[in-house]
Amino acid sequence: MALRSLDNALPITPERPKRQTKVAVSIPKLSEPSANDENRFPSAPIADATIDYISSENLKPISDPESNIQSLNDGMDSKDWTKVCESLNNARRFALFHPSLLLPNLEKVVMILVKAIKNPRSAICKTSLMASSDIFKAFGDNLLEFTDFDAFNQLLLQLLLKASQDKRFVCEEADRALHAMVGSMKPLPLLHKLQSCVGHANLRVRAKAAISISHCVSKMGLEGMNEFGFVPLLHIAVDSLNDRLPEAREAARSVVMSVHEAFMESEDKGEESWESFCHSNLAPIHAQAIVKLISSQEYPSLGH
Repeated sequence: MALRSLDNALPITPERPKRQTKVAVSIPKLSEPSANDENRFPSAPIADATIDYISSENLKPISDPESNIQSLNDGMDSKDWTKVCESLNNARRFALFHPSLLLPNLEKVVMILVKAIKNPRSAICKTSLMASSDIFKAFGDNLLEFTDFDAFNQLLLQLLLKASQDKRFVCEEADRALHAMVGSMKPLPLLHKLQSCVGHANLRVRAKAAISISHCVSKMGLEGMNEFGFVPLLHIAVDSLNDRLPEAREAARSVVMSVHEAFMESEDKGEESWESFCHSNLAPIHAQAIVKLISSQEYPSLGH
């Protein structure tokens, strides 16, 4: 009789623990992908632990590169993710040691990089970001010449998106790729590419774009700023000057300081003052903000 009583009780007592188990399981499934899609597949982190992330300094030339270049694209298109990572590392080796062989396939490689960066598996994503850095360093402005408009823009957008994510090692790798991009390309054509990104709906993407723009502007010098135009540069800056993230605002201030310095060195300004220039070319509220910003830098006590 005791056993029957216990059996009859079983359907009643498990109800509360059963609901608690469902709640516990649902939390990581909902929170992890929303923060970062790299963790979408639970098995990925375990498998990714077997991948070696090789620094550029430790990569070696490819033996018989002429023969191996033919199989490079096939490897990057493989359904076996370990082969994809291996091929991405080979693409890095071609870029660093055999760039002339990779150049004719550069646009296809860039599109494969875009696809790999979007891959939810962490190993593929990080390896493709490392490959992007090496390709920027190897080809620089040739990326704009040998890839079409859309291919480069897609790569740029994916780098900004990954640099804006929460997963630290992905974010840092994307930041390195953006840094390599700015460091290896002429600032003027790159600035035209980055210009549209400061209006992106994602505030983190806007901030990352603003940071890259500020690095471009700091490289331009007076001649480059004259060619792009002081006024368009200030318009880019005011878009980020009141943005929500402090990184975007700091980048915008850096752009304003660079433009002001170049303006003061320019012989074309004649007798026009900085204040007059700003009020002549910007909306009153923006002109006032920029004049105040420069004044606070020149006379720090006025900023208090």
